[in-house]
Amino acid sequence: MTLFDRVFSGNDAVYGLTEAAIDNAIAQYGADQAVSFPHTAYSLPCYYAVTGTKVANLGELKEALGVVKTLMTREQKLNDAFMSGVATALCAEFIEVLKYINGAEPYAEPYYGHLADAIIRELGVPLVTGDIPGVAVILGKAPSNEEAVELVKSYQAQGILVTLVGDVIDQCVEAGLKMGYALRIVPLGKDVTSVIHVVSVALRAALIFGNVTPGDAGALMKYTMDRVPAFVNAFKPLDDVVVACGAGAIALGFPVVTNETENIFRVPKSLIVQEDVSKFNATSLEARDIKIKITKIDIPVSFASAFEGEIIRKGDMQVEFDGSRKDCFELVCTKDASEVEDHKFTLIGPDFDQMEVGSKQQIAYIVDVAGKNMQSDFEPVFERKFHSYVNCVEGVMHTGQRDMIRIRISKSTFEAGFRAKDLAEVLYANIKNEFDAVVDKCAVTIVTDEAECTKLRHELAIPAYDRRDERLTSLTDESVPVYYSCIMCQAFSPSHVCVVTPERLGLCGAVSWLDAKATNELDPQGPCQVITKERVIDENLGRYEDVDEAVAKFSQGALEHVTLYSIMEDPMTSCGCFECICGIEPFSNGVIITNREYTGMTPLGMTFGELASMTGGGVQTPGFMGHGKHFISSKKFMKAEGGIERIVWMPKELKEQVAERVNKTAQELYGIENFCDMIGDETIATDPEALLEFLTEKGHPALGMDPMM
Repeated sequence: MTLFDRVFSGNDAVYGLTEAAIDNAIAQYGADQAVSFPHTAYSLPCYYAVTGTKVANLGELKEALGVVKTLMTREQKLNDAFMSGVATALCAEFIEVLKYINGAEPYAEPYYGHLADAIIRELGVPLVTGDIPGVAVILGKAPSNEEAVELVKSYQAQGILVTLVGDVIDQCVEAGLKMGYALRIVPLGKDVTSVIHVVSVALRAALIFGNVTPGDAGALMKYTMDRVPAFVNAFKPLDDVVVACGAGAIALGFPVVTNETENIFRVPKSLIVQEDVSKFNATSLEARDIKIKITKIDIPVSFASAFEGEIIRKGDMQVEFDGSRKDCFELVCTKDASEVEDHKFTLIGPDFDQMEVGSKQQIAYIVDVAGKNMQSDFEPVFERKFHSYVNCVEGVMHTGQRDMIRIRISKSTFEAGFRAKDLAEVLYANIKNEFDAVVDKCAVTIVTDEAECTKLRHELAIPAYDRRDERLTSLTDESVPVYYSCIMCQAFSPSHVCVVTPERLGLCGAVSWLDAKATNELDPQGPCQVITKERVIDENLGRYEDVDEAVAKFSQGALEHVTLYSIMEDPMTSCGCFECICGIEPFSNGVIITNREYTGMTPLGMTFGELASMTGGGVQTPGFMGHGKHFISSKKFMKAEGGIERIVWMPKELKEQVAERVNKTAQELYGIENFCDMIGDETIATDPEALLEFLTEKGHPALGMDPMM
C-alpha cells in the first residue's frame, strides 16, 4: 500500500464515520438543531475559514459534508493527498462539534477540547514576541512514559506550546507531569479527531490577526505556513486515519516528524522519519526553522516562559511575599560605573530557609545598573520585565509591580534548593542578556529584613516612583518632538502599525511612548521607529503627512492614511492584541467600550470576541477601534468626535478600574463631576433601549452632542 493509498483510506474511514454521526444526530434532534463550538465567533472555525460559510444547524452541517466530499479527489497526485488531508480535518471538526450539541460539555479535566477565541487572542502577544516560539502537536503513544515526558518537557523548557492527543496524555498523567494551559501543556483529547482543536487555533489566528478572508484557502494556507510555527510529532504505529490527518497538517505548512517507517516516504521539510524519539525535538525545530534563544541560568529549578502562567496554591506554598500586607518593592537604579560591582549579590535579612513555612514576609530587590548608554528612562522598562523573569522560574509566582508585588515560592521549588541568591541570579542574568546594549554592570541587593524594607520603601522606592509618574503625566503629544511606530505584531498581522504617542499607548496596553523610545534606543533597527510630526494636516483629527508616510511604509502600502484622534475617519488599525474595543452605539449617539476579560453581551448585540472578529486583522474599521485601557482616560481619546463624553457603556469591572482617571479627565475638560456614574454597565443594561433610558435619566452629555454618523 502506498502512502497515497493510506491517506485516501484514512480519509474514507473518517468520512464514513462523519456521515453516520450527522445522520444519527439529525434523526435524534432534527435538522434545525443548532450546532456550534462554544465561545467562538466562527461557529465551526475550520470549515468557515476554508469555505467562508458558517454552519448554524445540523441540516447545514449535512450540506457542508457534501462540500467536503468534493475535496476528496482520487487521482494519486500529491495535491489530491493534501486535499484529502484537509477533508479529513474538516470531517474531524464535524465529529467534534456534534459532541457539543445542546450545550454539552464533552471534555473534563485533564482534557481541554475546543479552545475559545479569547485564548487565541491571548496567544497573540507571546507568539509575536517569541515567548512562545512554536506550537508542538504530539499524538499517539511514546515508546515509554519516560520518553513521553522527556519530549514534552524539552519543548516546555523552550517555551513552546505543547498540545497532546491520544495515549501520550495517559503516559504523562501516569508519570505525574503537571499539565494545563497555564503551563503551556494542553491535553486536547483521547480521540484522534480532537487534533482539530489545535488546527482550529492556527486557522483562527489567520482570521483574527492576518486579515485573511474566510474562504480564501490559498491565502489561509500561506498564512499558516509562513506565520504559525506549528509542527507534528506522531508516534508509531500510525493508522491510516492519523496518516490522513498528517496530510492535512502538511497542507497547512506543518511538518510531521514520526518514527514510523512502514509505507512512509520522506518528504524533506514536510514528512520526516526520525527513528530516534530523543531527536524529535531537534528534528522538529530544524524542519520548522525555529530558533531557540537559550538563556542558561544557574539555579536549581527550570527557567522557561512556559512557567509564566503557573499558579501556586496556598497549600503548595513555602513562603509568600505580599506587598498588600507588608512593605515590599522592586526597583532599578541607574548608577555610575564606579559604584557598581558586576554580578555582586547582597542579602540583607534572613534567607528563605529561615522563614516559617506558609508565612507572609516582606521583600525588596534593588537592581543597580551602570553603562555608558544607560538612561534613567530605561528603569521602568526593566522593572516591568521583572514580572516575566520571576514568573519564568518553575514553582515561583509573581503578580503586581512596583511596591504592590506578591511572590509565592512553592514547597517543591524550595526543596530543590531555591534561595534568595537564585532569585538575584534570575534578575541579573536576564538584565545582562536582554539589555546588553546598555548595561555593562549589574548588581542585585535583596532585602528581607522588615525594618530595612520599610525604610527603603519610603525613602528610596516611593520617591523614585513619584518622580517617574510626574514626568509621565507632564508628557503630552504636543510636548514631544517625535512619535514612534510599533510593528511588533506584524508577525501575525502584516498590515498593522501602531503609532505610539505620549497620550496614546500601544493598543496592547504594554507599550507607552517612553517604552517605545527606550526600545528604539536599545534596538535602532527594531519594531519601534521614529515618526516625525512636523507636517500637520489637521490637529483635531490628529492627521500628519509624516504619520501617513510612516504607516504607508511600515504597512508595505496597505495603509494610506491614519488619524490619531478619530474613530470615524481613518482610525488606527488593530491587530487582535488589543486590551479593549470601542464601538459606536447609534441609539445613544455615543460609544461603548468592552475589554477582553468581559465575556458577556454588550448593547451592540455583540460580545468582545464578535467585535474583535470585525475590528482586528490590521484593517481600518470606521466606528470601531482597538486600544489599551490607559487610553480611555486620555484627553486625546476620540478627540475629533467629542472625547470621553461619548462613552456611554463599559463593563462594571473595567469602569471601576479606570474610574478615578476618567473622572479626573472629565472634570478637567468639561467640569463634570463623577462622570463614571453616568456611564452604563452590564448591571444596568445590555440592550440599547434600556441603556438609553438610563442615560436619559442621568442627563448624559452624549445625548445632546452632534450626531456621530
